[in-house]
Amino acid sequence: MLLSTKTRYACRAMAELAAAYPENPVSVKDIARAQRLSPKYLEHIVSALKAAGLIEAVRGVHGGYVLSRAPEHITLSEVFRVLEGSPAPVDCVDHPNSCPMTEVCPTRDTWVQIGDAIKRILDTTTLRELAERAERKRAACALMYHI
Repeated sequence: MLLSTKTRYACRAMAELAAAYPENPVSVKDIARAQRLSPKYLEHIVSALKAAGLIEAVRGVHGGYVLSRAPEHITLSEVFRVLEGSPAPVDCVDHPNSCPMTEVCPTRDTWVQIGDAIKRILDTTTLRELAERAERKRAACALMYHI
């Protein structure tokens, strides 16, 4: 299963907003610079996240975007569903009646297990965890010296 670029970028953008929460709104331009993304492409992603109620716009000179809730209360599952829909790898996992082979299919149980594992990880990973992970990685990179 491949995640779309939109979903990958959205998760990175949400981690930036989580790191700034609650004090500082972050502009799309600043998120794009920090994450090395196209600001125009990021605008489309931010629009979807705003429409879903995951982020809010703050107007003014120091405006930008903020998370609509504390980062520990937003999971990757919410971000994923806005841009990808269900994490199920095949339709029959969510819609058993979509396939006449559901009851006898030798692979469906495996697809259900894969979907459950993905869902579990997405449901238990918060934006706070992503922000903390990003901070640890930045700190580790800052300590590396090259000669």
